[in-house]
Amino acid sequence: MRLHAADAAELVVEAAESGNTAVVGTVVGGPLAAVIGRRIALIGEEGDAATMGSLGDGALDDWAREVMRGMIADPRAGDGLRVYETPEGGVELYAEIRRPVLELVVVGAGHVAQPLAHIGSLLGFRVTVLDDRPGFATMERFPDADRVVSVDFEDPFVDVPLHARSHILLVTRGHKYDYACLVRALRADPAPAYIGMIGSRRRVRATYVQLLEDGIERAQLDRIYAPVGLDVGAETPEEIAVAVAAELVLVRRGGTGASLKGLERVAERFFPNEDEV
Repeated sequence: MRLHAADAAELVVEAAESGNTAVVGTVVGGPLAAVIGRRIALIGEEGDAATMGSLGDGALDDWAREVMRGMIADPRAGDGLRVYETPEGGVELYAEIRRPVLELVVVGAGHVAQPLAHIGSLLGFRVTVLDDRPGFATMERFPDADRVVSVDFEDPFVDVPLHARSHILLVTRGHKYDYACLVRALRADPAPAYIGMIGSRRRVRATYVQLLEDGIERAQLDRIYAPVGLDVGAETPEEIAVAVAAELVLVRRGGTGASLKGLERVAERFFPNEDEV
């Protein structure tokens, strides 16, 4: 089956919205004129992905599928040109990857939630803000959010289904509200990708004690990012949002969270002090 550009674009959008990864490869150059413009798509997860379309050559299709499976498996993989070598020359395949739409659920609509919603939107998350105060849960206060919902914190996710792409940030106005929402998030099936909770060390410790007393298993505590964010010395709401956003990127992409200056040591490696020469 020949996969046309419009069909490929529709497949990519539908896959991302439904929680699947999609990779589309298009032949854009090379010596095989018959395959120029042909497309192949891989939809799903690495070991269970369906193929749509064909590049018009069996060996080329097999190679393209291998390339695209590798892209699905690599969280850092991005769009780019790949080359398949033939005796006549290199066939150029431009591969585009679209991953599932990720959701950021900010529970609480206070002063920290506003920059969190803004920066979450900048990072490409579909942002939902929840609060039990109608005067706080408004689109006017959260223009970057996709949804703002007034909820009861005893059952905050009743109209906001959680799934494996959900990233939850608990920043309510009080410990008891954070706790009620945290228990709901921990019991969600499937488990959310990320659960972060703001709070001091003392507050987090008290939360963990209460969770264990209420029957939550010890292993569940390791799923909680609390206190939330990376240690960058954040104090203002905006700085806290940056620290949390950095942790979200780290969880999503991988990394150490260390300073790149310290990791790369460019000055030390390439420009040593005179007394070290």
